[in-house]
Amino acid sequence: MISDGSFRLDGKLALVTGASRGIGYSLSKELAARGAHVIAVARTVGGLEELDDEIKAAGGTATLVPLDLTDMPAIDRLGGSIHERWGKLDIMVANAGILGTISPIGHVEAKVFDRLMAINVTSVWRLIRTTDPLLKLSDAGRAILLSSSVAHAARAYWGPYAASKAAVEVMARTWAEESQQTRLRINSVDPGATRTAMRAQAMPGEDPETLPTPAEVAAKIILLCDPALDVTGKLYDARADKLLSYNDPS
Repeated sequence: MISDGSFRLDGKLALVTGASRGIGYSLSKELAARGAHVIAVARTVGGLEELDDEIKAAGGTATLVPLDLTDMPAIDRLGGSIHERWGKLDIMVANAGILGTISPIGHVEAKVFDRLMAINVTSVWRLIRTTDPLLKLSDAGRAILLSSSVAHAARAYWGPYAASKAAVEVMARTWAEESQQTRLRINSVDPGATRTAMRAQAMPGEDPETLPTPAEVAAKIILLCDPALDVTGKLYDARADKLLSYNDPS
């Protein structure tokens, strides 16, 4: 257990990418339920509007940002807009990502590889770059970058996606090292197998009823937003509810 979960986030500002469905959708609802104002980012306007309706119905608030994460200048402008309107950011969750294709690495089309890296890696770097100064203005900045267990296994046919998540974890660790003397805490998350559309795409024969829901996984990830949490540069295994150091053989 990394937190007892009793904390509130009243007055906090949280940015979540990939907020229109899956883990990002559920995590946005969790943040709003604890009092945070959520900046919900996604391409799918309909999903964002449904999220907004649910957050409002529960008494929370959100700002919707329809944005394609391949539009890198738009990510830069987002940071500027947050600074102009709110002056800081308390929580950033880099959740959005795509699977690409599960195939031999030599058979992956160049355009598929390039798009996967743009969304899964380059957009995360742009997000880090634009939110870092804002998060450091918070009295308890928290950054969470979604990863995967495949980042640590050279699994056949998963090369591009695995490489993208390994890159994200290295960026998170580097950022954490560079921010040691600040109040910003940065961690990666391996959510484990979750009942999402991406999981169904990757494992079409799997029974989704055997997997935890996005809401169940989000209820664990939210613990990394605890203002009292003094852990950085770690990997959170949501299935085991365990923080791992990168030199931890387990």
